[in-house]
Amino acid sequence: MPVNVRIPSVLRNLTNGKETISVAAKTVDEALAALEVAHPGIRARLCDDSGKLRRFVNVFVGEEDIRFLDGQVTALKDGDLIDIVPAIAGG
Repeated sequence: MPVNVRIPSVLRNLTNGKETISVAAKTVDEALAALEVAHPGIRARLCDDSGKLRRFVNVFVGEEDIRFLDGQVTALKDGDLIDIVPAIAGG
């Protein structure tokens, strides 16, 4: 089932400048894996060596933070929008 992943500007150099990527996936983790197949190197920027999302990377399905759903195994439905939002620090 196709879902759309919105790529933050800081990672668009890995997606040839594309803001939104359509992938076939049933879970957030499958979407991340499909994103890696289409754009090698992006998963390493989002996940640690064990495959878990880095703590400074926030992922939303619709308007819901996956940390309050089922994490990376959060189920997706056709047409869902996944937003990847890296935390920004500063002061």
